[in-house]
Amino acid sequence: MIRPILTEIGIFLVPFAVYALFLAATRSGLFVQSSWPITIVARLMLAALVLVIAGLIGFAHFSGAAPDSTYVPAHVENGKLVPGVER
Repeated sequence: MIRPILTEIGIFLVPFAVYALFLAATRSGLFVQSSWPITIVARLMLAALVLVIAGLIGFAHFSGAAPDSTYVPAHVENGKLVPGVER
């Protein structure tokens, strides 16, 4: 479960990283406070939240078992370990 959490944190940071790359490419002063006005930070936060919500919806919708499927856990059959399957 840690991988999806780290993925969502990375997705959240993407707009800030893109803006930082833009500031670095235009030599506008990456670490200057005037380059990060509250309106820009608010817009970046909004874009990041939209991306995270879309990622969470995608994760919830496209991960997991198919509808009406049954999970058969791993078990030993005839002396051999059979991995878990969805039927």
